[in-house]
Amino acid sequence: MAWQPDEETLRQLAGYLRDALSARDNDAQKRATLMLTQAKPSPDFSSYLTHIFVAGHQLQKLDIKSDELVLIRTSAGLNLKNCVRSSYKSMTGAARSYIQVSALTCLQDPSVSIRNVAGSVVTEVVQRGGILGWPTLLPELLSLASNDNGRTSAAAQEGASNALLKVCEDNKKVLGKEYQGQQPLDFIFPRLLGMMSSQLPGVRASAIASLNYFIPEKSPTIMMSLEKLLAHLFQLANDASSNVRKNVCHSFVQLVDVIPEKLQPHMEGLVDYMLLQQQRNAEDPELALEAAEFWLCVGENNHMCHTLGPYLHKIVPVLLESMVYDEEDIIRLEGDPDDANQEDRAEDLKPQFAKAKNLRAATNGQHADPEVNSSESSKPKAMVPEDDDDDLSEGEIDEYDDGADVEENWNLRKCSAATLDVLASNFHQPVFAMTLPYLKDNLPHHDWPYREAAVLAIGAVADGCMEAVTPHLPELIPYLISLLSDEEAVVRVITCWSLGRYSYWASHLQDSDEKKRYFEPMIEGILNRMLDKNKRVQQSAVSAFASLEEKAASELTPYCAPIIHRFVQCFQRYKDRNMLVLYDCVQTLAEHVGPALARPETINFLMPAIIERWNKVSDQAQELFPMLECLSYVATALGGFFDPFAVPVFNRCISIIHQNLEAYVLAAKYEGMDKPNKDFLVTSLDLLSAVIQALDARRSKELVTSSQPNFFELLMFCMEDPSNDVRQSSYALLGDCAVKVFAELQPFLESVFPMLIKQLDLDSVQDEDIDTGFGVINNACWSCGEIAMKEVAGMAPHVEQLYYRFMAIITNPEIPISVHENAAIALGRLGVGCSDALAPRLGEFAQPFLRITRPIDDTDEKGGAILGFNLTVEKNPRAMETCLLDYFKACAAGSKAKVDQHIIEESFRRVSR
Repeated sequence: MAWQPDEETLRQLAGYLRDALSARDNDAQKRATLMLTQAKPSPDFSSYLTHIFVAGHQLQKLDIKSDELVLIRTSAGLNLKNCVRSSYKSMTGAARSYIQVSALTCLQDPSVSIRNVAGSVVTEVVQRGGILGWPTLLPELLSLASNDNGRTSAAAQEGASNALLKVCEDNKKVLGKEYQGQQPLDFIFPRLLGMMSSQLPGVRASAIASLNYFIPEKSPTIMMSLEKLLAHLFQLANDASSNVRKNVCHSFVQLVDVIPEKLQPHMEGLVDYMLLQQQRNAEDPELALEAAEFWLCVGENNHMCHTLGPYLHKIVPVLLESMVYDEEDIIRLEGDPDDANQEDRAEDLKPQFAKAKNLRAATNGQHADPEVNSSESSKPKAMVPEDDDDDLSEGEIDEYDDGADVEENWNLRKCSAATLDVLASNFHQPVFAMTLPYLKDNLPHHDWPYREAAVLAIGAVADGCMEAVTPHLPELIPYLISLLSDEEAVVRVITCWSLGRYSYWASHLQDSDEKKRYFEPMIEGILNRMLDKNKRVQQSAVSAFASLEEKAASELTPYCAPIIHRFVQCFQRYKDRNMLVLYDCVQTLAEHVGPALARPETINFLMPAIIERWNKVSDQAQELFPMLECLSYVATALGGFFDPFAVPVFNRCISIIHQNLEAYVLAAKYEGMDKPNKDFLVTSLDLLSAVIQALDARRSKELVTSSQPNFFELLMFCMEDPSNDVRQSSYALLGDCAVKVFAELQPFLESVFPMLIKQLDLDSVQDEDIDTGFGVINNACWSCGEIAMKEVAGMAPHVEQLYYRFMAIITNPEIPISVHENAAIALGRLGVGCSDALAPRLGEFAQPFLRITRPIDDTDEKGGAILGFNLTVEKNPRAMETCLLDYFKACAAGSKAKVDQHIIEESFRRVSR
């Protein structure tokens, strides 16, 4: 017998659903929310929600007001979505079918809000049950959206096309896979092309947007039908609907990277079209932004960037015009208040995340491979904030979005500035020549929006047009410094950023008088803005100074005292949010001037300020992440001078790691408990690494041996953590311990080696985490090499397994260079104590070893590897017949390393004999 609802239960539930969304009675809302929560465990709860959602007209029989029906049904749909999210797999087949049929019915509802919620329910069902778990969904959605029966209402067509769009977004990879010789996309693609000819603009827009999710995947279905797709796009390019044109623009942006050769013949028409769409339109900024992103995408594409050259005279003026704030932003930003003394609101503080820092290179001072742990946006870093993924369905509200920090959103102004930057980097002087008249007209403009846009333009062309700009800098830099005192805070903000872009020029002037004229006022000006009365100016000044620190590097050494003095003042005055960027600025200085900070007067001024803040921040605060990262760099810079602060810092890191591991164990044991944030582990492990590296062996030994709980037991827990970031930092710390406190590590090696060998297995790297997975293997290789140099012959029981792991890495062309290098170095160092075991294999690994190690800098790590390799060659010299020349070059390079030269030379002589 089919399920039937109880009338009284329906009446009560409808009342609770109404009250749950009502803002008029807080008490009723709380009571309703409580009752709905208590009803969730009921096996019939989802069916009641589904009935109310789909059969709302029947609620009138329950004496419910007609004007409340949509509200109640919307509430039922939202609760149904949550119910599907939490319990779909445990529902009966009948309940699932009821939800599926009802959701499709509600997609045809006259109410827009009901259709939107129905689309969210459909999406949630597919996410929980899989697209293959609802095999009739796609045909039914396509049939409704295409009006196959000729009787489907416009509302139903648009509801179905919106739902289809959400399904395509969430399942683009699944729909492109092959099942029993066919891809679902083979069926979907021609139907979407047909929908692009719909009479309804909403359906046309959804069809294009759905296709846009598949273009970057380069599915064979799409690639074989590109001519048809292009024809449809050109046909809709001048559609009356701005939403359709927006999606057309986005299609062309996607196609730039997929088929640049197909677009090149159409560039003249595309340029004129995109310029037309980008023209300032206050009513449709999204369309203008989509058009502007076309320039950015083409400019960053090596196969297409040259095609913009003939049209720069058209493009650059439009970009400059688009960089001026629009009227709404001007009203919002004008007269930005002096708020430096106001406390930050909790919602102003963004979630913080640990950065991947502890990536060990094969040689001291070498940069790690950019392919490993690379997560940089393709958009210019200086202009582009990192946006969170938008996982919200249409009609839902982001609880973290209260309208604050609009400046951090990617918009037309920022896209235009980023594009100008890219064009300047590609075309250089011509771009500056077209920008210069604009700068002359607008830099002294009495209206601040034009002054501000001109300063933004100066900064945007800095990297690409430096040669062309340089003759103007003696005049420009003083003027920019004067704008640091502009009455409008927003002008001071952009001026800080722009000056930071030119700090390399000012810091590397050879004439001391010119440095005093340009570089020192630049330093002073930005430092002064760090104590601006406006928080946004403070933040911009700190970020600009961090940029200056990177560009000036050791040129800042003579100015460390006043810089540190200003940092300390900032520690005393800043509120929580700007404290986060201050940590980054301090660590950047420590990274680039290093030992210059290790002076008593500097230490005695800086460290008390940091430690005072350290004592205020709780072990659960997210501010701890940037603070620990900052202290890692400071400890490295101070070296032995960090000793007075080492014990409390070390012990707190141990405590944080212990708390986090305990919390993780509890969360795994008890369902419903939140798992702890692993960034606490990452930053604490990195700081422990920095402290151990900074101190001498005796002090490091004291810290490790006095640790409670046991230091190495905690480290081994971290080495098996599910998080790649945690394991990456753990293996970095393991290697540092092998260098500094090997005697204390040695008793634990019997337990460490099985973990280490397991971690070196390439099969342990998951496709979805491939970058961070390689980062872990990179550090595992490095730490193994450090252990091998200390354990020497004690490595014998593990040589065979380690050999196979290292060979799998160095012979795999898909592995990043830095991982190749660390594996080769570790393999060579194994030979220092275990050359007898490696000698029979020498013919297998000699060539890849020599090829990979040849370009590595001549350091102690490489020297140890060459020594181990040489000792192995002594045991089996005939294996070198095919690569003697490479071997002689390697031995010559090895003689320059820090390892005792006479050991390598003597070994080489023995081989030669």
